[in-house]
Amino acid sequence: MSDNTPRGTGSKGVSRRGFIAGTVGALALTAHPTAARAAAGPIGNGAHVAALVIGTGYGGSVAALRLAQAGVDVHMIEMGMAWDTPGSDGKIFCSTLSPDNRSYWLRTRTKAPLNYFLGFPIDRDISRYTGVLDAEEFSGITVYQGRGVGGGSLVNGGMAVTPKRENFAAILPSVNADEMYGTYYPRANAGLGVGTIRSAWFDSTDWYQFARVGRKHAQRSGFPFVFVPDVYDWNYMEQEAAGTATKSALAGEILYGNNYGKKSLQKTYIAQAKATGKVTISPLHKVTSVAPAAGGGYTVVIQQINTTGDTTATKTVTADRVFFAAGSVGTSKLLVKLKATGALPNLNAEVGKGWGDNGNVMCGRANHLWDPTGSSQSTIPCAGIDNWAAGGAFAEVAPLPTGIETFASFYLSITKNPNRAQFSWNATTGQVDLNWQTAWKQPGIDMAKTIFDKINSTEGTIYRTDLFGVYKIWGDHLTYHPLGGAVLNKATDNYGRLAGYPGLYVIDGSLIPGNTSVNPFVTITALAERNIEKIIATDL
Repeated sequence: MSDNTPRGTGSKGVSRRGFIAGTVGALALTAHPTAARAAAGPIGNGAHVAALVIGTGYGGSVAALRLAQAGVDVHMIEMGMAWDTPGSDGKIFCSTLSPDNRSYWLRTRTKAPLNYFLGFPIDRDISRYTGVLDAEEFSGITVYQGRGVGGGSLVNGGMAVTPKRENFAAILPSVNADEMYGTYYPRANAGLGVGTIRSAWFDSTDWYQFARVGRKHAQRSGFPFVFVPDVYDWNYMEQEAAGTATKSALAGEILYGNNYGKKSLQKTYIAQAKATGKVTISPLHKVTSVAPAAGGGYTVVIQQINTTGDTTATKTVTADRVFFAAGSVGTSKLLVKLKATGALPNLNAEVGKGWGDNGNVMCGRANHLWDPTGSSQSTIPCAGIDNWAAGGAFAEVAPLPTGIETFASFYLSITKNPNRAQFSWNATTGQVDLNWQTAWKQPGIDMAKTIFDKINSTEGTIYRTDLFGVYKIWGDHLTYHPLGGAVLNKATDNYGRLAGYPGLYVIDGSLIPGNTSVNPFVTITALAERNIEKIIATDL
């Protein structure tokens, strides 16, 4: 299958200018006259860059754009591919129902989050390739992450939720809520292109019958049903339904990328960053070491890989500043390794701690024959059930786009699960371990049950037992929302500066201690906007 897959090293886009509060000038570069200007192509051995950003997800994309606007040359290192070249089928990404080698990161068999249907396993063999979704397995949990330029924005459902303000103090206790809700959440929502489904269309279209059934059942049990913003282009989706645009969300595309309608980062922050002329991206490159350089700044070792994961070159570069933005798992694993192996021995004892799963658990309900959820379902969720205050759970009313009528309601819950895990270095294996236990999901299950036990009782329905195994109700084996591992104001200062190492910063979801009460990427983006503004104003 390797002949029909995307290749390339960049994404194209034009931008409208972003903004950063306050005044920042070109002074950022004057202290480093030898810093290389951004150039096309992958980073070269021996290069010297002003700012190296490890990762191209939400935090890294914010950092790159704002640094570039402040006059700093930025080079972004991305382990995954650029995802800008169609395969032989004319599509960049494959659909959820027909995964091929574009689907998974260096696996020879798919590992779908919902991996059974009617009690039968649905995973299939694929050829090994640097696909877009990584199902990274740790003891007790599988962590799903995006691989490619755009990170998690490539593979998530795009639910762009700002937490309720009354919940914010529990999410980021050291951050000023007035600043976040007055400045940085609005800035993040604008930069991400967030919008909400048109209610009249929601009420009439066949594609959201599943969500209307979810609304009816929630409201009959007394739960608030809330529409949730998303970064999907809702006008485009209505055109898909009308047959005037190529189907994307309405063609089963979500888990392994979305070809048209979704405003992933490569269409928003990354497009703006590249349009400055100061940002270069090296896909299929992986940082393996960061250590202080003799002449100042940091020596960074990078492996270049091919599409089967083999190392084809090893490069050593120097960076004046390094921003860790490899995601909660990637950043945490790298920092834990660098501390344990002596590259960054002065990192503090908080590195690797405070990791959580955002309380993710999944379940399905079997509805009556008079409550069909529709054979045609949009893959983009647009609503949820809010029982956070009373039961510690927010449930996304999720699609189950099988192409046939299932009479099933499907949910991804975010819960107030208090359990936190720690990453640690295993010298025997030379790997980083995570000490999560599957049993730690039980508080999240109990919180989700505060919603679904009541709905089942009201409706006279039962849980589906055929979606996660043979007679298994709860999807308690995974998370889509890894958070923590380099917690703000603990492993770093209150703006992401790593303790003990001037010029090293963390600017991704690893800063957030395990839970955001909702889908996390808007909070990750807003926190990155807050932190990079401070760093530019004070450190540059």
